[in-house]
Amino acid sequence: MVEDVSPQQTWEALASRPEAALCDVRTEAEWTFVGLPDLAELAKEVSLIPWQVYPSMAHNPGFVAQLAEAGLTPEHRIFFLCRTGGRSRAAALAAEAAGFPYCYNVADGFEGPVDPEGHRGTVAGWKASDLPWRQR
Repeated sequence: MVEDVSPQQTWEALASRPEAALCDVRTEAEWTFVGLPDLAELAKEVSLIPWQVYPSMAHNPGFVAQLAEAGLTPEHRIFFLCRTGGRSRAAALAAEAAGFPYCYNVADGFEGPVDPEGHRGTVAGWKASDLPWRQR
């Protein structure tokens, strides 16, 4: 069962557990134009593996194989992140079904829901939690 965890809980796990890893499942365009979590102060890197392939947004058939190629193993505690938490939940469920038992969904993702003015990144999610991030 994939558990939803807050961005802050994710950061704390990444900081305190050597086997904790962050997998960003958004698209190349999102990584480039919206930004990425920055784990430099934890001496870790984000695994960038798209769940869907832009621009068709078709499912990435190599997703599970790419987890292994990124060095992720069933011993890792993998925290999956997308824009708002939908794609990351699907990716975490797929990884769990493929034999990765410790999968978590980062609730509200990187940007979270829109605010009253229609902007993301101010209400909830990684950015709104004031966690480190950078432009690519």
